[in-house]
Amino acid sequence: MKTKQTRRDFLRLSATGAMGAVVLSKGMFKTGLGTSSLINQADPKSFGIGLQLYTIREAMNMDVPGSLKKVSDIGFKYLELAGYENGMFYGIKPVEFRKMVNDLGMEILSSHTQVEIPGDPVDYAKKLADDHAILGAKYCMQPWVEEKDRHSIAGYQKMAAHWNQVGAITKRNGIRFGYHNHNFEFDTVEGKIPYFDVFMVELDKELITMELDLFWTMKAGQNPVELFKKYPGRFQLFHMKDMATKQDPIFTTNGVSDFVPVGEGLINFKEILAAKDIAGMKHMFVEQDITKDDKPFDAIKTSITNLITKIIV
Repeated sequence: MKTKQTRRDFLRLSATGAMGAVVLSKGMFKTGLGTSSLINQADPKSFGIGLQLYTIREAMNMDVPGSLKKVSDIGFKYLELAGYENGMFYGIKPVEFRKMVNDLGMEILSSHTQVEIPGDPVDYAKKLADDHAILGAKYCMQPWVEEKDRHSIAGYQKMAAHWNQVGAITKRNGIRFGYHNHNFEFDTVEGKIPYFDVFMVELDKELITMELDLFWTMKAGQNPVELFKKYPGRFQLFHMKDMATKQDPIFTTNGVSDFVPVGEGLINFKEILAAKDIAGMKHMFVEQDITKDDKPFDAIKTSITNLITKIIV
């Protein structure tokens, strides 16, 4: 996601249609599909790769069924959504949306949604858990911290306590709650770094998993492998996202636009995946926030091709 407005507005707009990410089945790392001949013969869906639909948000806003069919035809098996509002997913009831996806040979694994809402947060969390259970999702992710809430450690602590509450509620429905990072969580606030000094300390690891966005983590100057070693088993989900340029650490998402398809940039995904067991990784999602030529379907096709021919082999 590029800016607060982009993500926040999208989470609202997508109730009437919008999204992009990739999920990699753990078993594929242990199979013998490493030769190019076997890869060429294999159905891409057999690799268990999924898509974070935020990448194709404009298309989802215009045509949900048609966009999902394109995603399936490209070869994605799993989806991570970003379009939940008022009990609906992209403006469609959970049972209907699930059937639409399943009929295309795909499954819904995860969903991004904000939980900072007015009213009773416990009641909201119960409704969220029920709707995502109907959807068949295994994870529900908090994807963003509003800019106004990033200026104090007390504010971050309040969020962590709230997310622990939500995680306890979603767990009853068999859903793991989690947090998806950007780069600002690694900035210094009141002499502390929220990601390390609040989230990794105060989020209950039995209730909350971390969805590590590799692009934003590295933009903040962090080494994902070192994070895994420091906090083993805490990262069940990855966001695969590649970047075209390296620079000094930055802690704002504003103006960042050097997103490229997975395998077309500078991130060494093989090195990161070699530490997947230390991380506790179960699934991997690919997302490309922006495509320079405004052709997201071409971008996700390049990403899945690079994954199954160059990266996970």
